[in-house]
Amino acid sequence: MKKEFIVVMLTIHPQYIKDANGNNSLVVLSVQEFESLMEELEELEDVRLYDEAKKEDTGERILFSEYVSRRKTRNA
Repeated sequence: MKKEFIVVMLTIHPQYIKDANGNNSLVVLSVQEFESLMEELEELEDVRLYDEAKKEDTGERILFSEYVSRRKTRNA
C-alpha cells in the first residue's frame, strides 16, 4: 500500500524570553500561530492513532445493528 503524505509548512515567529542567566526560558507565539501549531499536532496524533489501529485490525467486521444489540445486552 502506497502512503501519501501532505506536508504543511507552518510559518511561525517565536519570540524567546531569557531568564536572569541569559538562557532561553520561554517562547511566545501569536494566538494564530499557536492555534495552527495545535491543529497540526492534532492531525499528527490522528494519523498516529489510525496507523496504530490499522496494525491491530484483525479484519473482523460486524453489522452496526449487531453491535447495538450486543451493547444493549452488556448494559442490561
